[in-house]
Amino acid sequence: MAGHIQDRWYRTEVTPAGKTTRVRTDRHGSGLRYRARYIGPDGTEKSKSFPDRQKRLAEQWLTQIEADMSRGQYIDPRAGRLTVRQHAERWLASLTMDPGTYVGTEMRIRLHVLPYLGSRTLGSLRPTHIREWLRKLEDGGVAPAYQRVIFANLGTMLTAAVDDRLIPHNPCRSSSVRAPKVDPRRIVPWSRERVLAVRSALPEQYQPMVDIAGGCGLRQGEVFGLAVEDVDFIEGLVRVVRQVKLIHHRPVFALPKGGKTRTVPLPESVARSLEEHITRHPPAAVTLSWRTVDGSPVTASLFFRSDKEREVIRNDFNRAAWRPALDAAGVPRGRENGMHALRHFYASVLLDAGESVKAVSEYLGHHDPGFTLRTYTHLMPSSEKRTREAVNRAFGDGLNTDDGPTTAQEE
Repeated sequence: MAGHIQDRWYRTEVTPAGKTTRVRTDRHGSGLRYRARYIGPDGTEKSKSFPDRQKRLAEQWLTQIEADMSRGQYIDPRAGRLTVRQHAERWLASLTMDPGTYVGTEMRIRLHVLPYLGSRTLGSLRPTHIREWLRKLEDGGVAPAYQRVIFANLGTMLTAAVDDRLIPHNPCRSSSVRAPKVDPRRIVPWSRERVLAVRSALPEQYQPMVDIAGGCGLRQGEVFGLAVEDVDFIEGLVRVVRQVKLIHHRPVFALPKGGKTRTVPLPESVARSLEEHITRHPPAAVTLSWRTVDGSPVTASLFFRSDKEREVIRNDFNRAAWRPALDAAGVPRGRENGMHALRHFYASVLLDAGESVKAVSEYLGHHDPGFTLRTYTHLMPSSEKRTREAVNRAFGDGLNTDDGPTTAQEE
């Protein structure tokens, strides 16, 4: 056994005759009788008390402690006394991730997790608490997709608690807890006419943004961060190496989403648009901090700048340029009609032309071609269409042609 059981109601004494006898203590009949004691892996004594008539339960508890220590699965019973709020603070302080991702994670934990679960101890957290919390998010009007992100953040935080031996199991991983479901939303790409209508409604200095986003698949922040030195007009390539993003409402340069740079083909039509734009609006050097607001300064000659000759800020651009352009083109406002719609247009054009999912995934900067396939599979030409077109090409004008499948070449 990993320790021993102390009986607080009795103590053992040796009589003058040398015999041992049990004598009642001052605590006899009051409080918890048995105290199970053992030495933990850290060298300190641990204990747990049990009431009268539960000595066998105390022994079983000590036996389980010994088994957990031998298997390397021991968890200090006092570790679970840490509150969710205390663990969240320690966990957030230990994260090493992109600053923008950190800001979003911290905000979701602070606004949507801690007000409901922050005062609970980790050891008391049960699947029922997670289910009740998810219901509160739903009743509070939080969008299902956002619920899913918040749930994922909490799950990751509690997985860290399991890894740190603070709790034995993650209640978010319980079979009775279901992650929020997001109704599958089929992306409907913009038509060419809509793209051109929105483009013409933008201020003249911003119109080529539509060309680079819809013709090369860049994200909005990547368009804002595109510099002259990133474009190879001779080889016909665009190197996507930075974006402009906001950290605590302050603009910084950073790597593209996921920390993944990429190179995409530069179509001649987009190249001409950028060349004309350079003639009218010569690029100017813009200096921003790298990754964090106090990061090292980085300078780039940006294609697009604000009216104040500074970097373009997402919120200002959307409010003053993009949304008015949508209104002028008769396009409803909404998340599905943000500038990201131009990436969907780009993907739809490539897939309709028969480009491989792997190539489209690389050009879009997705982390996994499987994600690209799941997102855009409904835009790919159907197998029936491909079959008809393939057979039509093989037979040409009919079965009597000289180069169809009915004609075998002789060696």
